Amino acid sequence: MELVRYLIVGIGLSMDAFSLSILYGLFLKNKHLAFILSCFVGLFHFFMPIIGSLIGSFCIAKYLANPNYLVSLIFFILALEMLFSLKEEEKVSPINNIFHIIAFSFTVSLDSFSVGLGFGASHENILLAGCVFTVCSFLFTYTGLLLGEKIHSFFDRKANLFGCFLLFLLSVLYLFG
Repeated sequence: MELVRYLIVGIGLSMDAFSLSILYGLFLKNKHLAFILSCFVGLFHFFMPIIGSLIGSFCIAKYLANPNYLVSLIFFILALEMLFSLKEEEKVSPINNIFHIIAFSFTVSLDSFSVGLGFGASHENILLAGCVFTVCSFLFTYTGLLLGEKIHSFFDRKANLFGCFLLFLLSVLYLFG
């Protein structure tokens, strides 16, 4: 059951990377660069929740009676942020060097840092979660980059809406679970 929960979280966290990858896929014609970018996103989705977990387990858990409330709040805030970002038009500059790759990877992985904060406070298996997040984010990023031009206009907003739904669902599950 733990693996299924991490898979649902990993899919939810990967939706922003997926939707942005579709957009960037319009301009990224090099499959080798798509693979490298996807690997970086996967690595960031592994390390960001671990860093967040370390901070969460040492700082936040000492001040909360029930850390599930924090996890629920983090999922709720992330879902709202994804929902409100649907209104914004995203401007794309080409990814053509290591700095752009790192910036993209960091940006789409910030939400996994927040989840790591909550997971650290509630003593979740962060290594398993990080591995699942890595695989999900790599697959969704790579798929989004490869499918970019074909499905951008149809799927971009729907992927974010699906991610919002998953994060809202997890927020309720942690609040009442």
